[in-house]
Amino acid sequence: MGTEARAGRKQLLLFTSVILGSLALSRGAVHSSEPKVSVAENSPAKLLCSYSGFSSPRVEWKFAQGDITSLVCYNNKITAFYEDRVTFSHSGITFHSVTRKDSGMYTCMVSDEGGNTYGEVTVRLIVLVPPSKPTVSIPSSATIGSRAVLTCSEKDGSPPSEFYWYKDGVMMPTEPKSNRAFSNSSYSLNHKTGELVFNPVSASDTGEYMCQAQNGYGTPMWSDAVRMEAAELNVGGIVAAVLVTLILLGFLILGIWFAYRRGYFDRTKKGTSSKKAIYSQPSARSEGEFRQTSSFLV
Repeated sequence: MGTEARAGRKQLLLFTSVILGSLALSRGAVHSSEPKVSVAENSPAKLLCSYSGFSSPRVEWKFAQGDITSLVCYNNKITAFYEDRVTFSHSGITFHSVTRKDSGMYTCMVSDEGGNTYGEVTVRLIVLVPPSKPTVSIPSSATIGSRAVLTCSEKDGSPPSEFYWYKDGVMMPTEPKSNRAFSNSSYSLNHKTGELVFNPVSASDTGEYMCQAQNGYGTPMWSDAVRMEAAELNVGGIVAAVLVTLILLGFLILGIWFAYRRGYFDRTKKGTSSKKAIYSQPSARSEGEFRQTSSFLV
């Protein structure tokens, strides 16, 4: 019984090894010596793809950027959209000149004509573009105790820029409590989105603010400096405005009441009433005599 069991296990192992071997042969080897390529805009770029284990290889290249997907190469030939800018070879594809729109993921897919063997590798292309001058949105004044949002952005940098805020020429730390100069301030900042949020605004937040954009390529760029004043809520002004409004409303009501008392609205009503037609019954008339006895007064 033990001998039969051992023989069964050997047959099972042999069968498994055959199946795994056939599966391994059905998948070719595809490799890229440079899975990440970074080049400056308007420069040539080559994306490498090497492969083995294919008797009659058919190569395709697919481009993906966010939700956008397009075919660069199909059956060893560059597609019409890319044929003026890209060249195909068995070692990869070459862009004659890249733009920032070419940044993204490129997948090299290799298969046999029969479709029995397949493999793929992905190459990331980063087209380097220095940041442009960032634009900022900074309120000129903010009420102490309220929430204030400052924003900074720029759209040209590739890879996307990160943003750093400066107050009165000093870079603001991510955690305000970590720096004595900002320990009295309560804010949060996001280097990816460029948003700086004060919640709440304090008197110490008064100052001149500017933003810097950098992406590791080219020269960091600065925004214009804008001053923000942190001010107390003007309670006296609000009360005065309410009182003036109430006084004006009182004068308006008094004027309407006075007009009614003087009969102005009654005279207006009488003057605009329409005249009525008056009809009188005909009086008795003698025989053989005809005369108009009815009259209309308009």
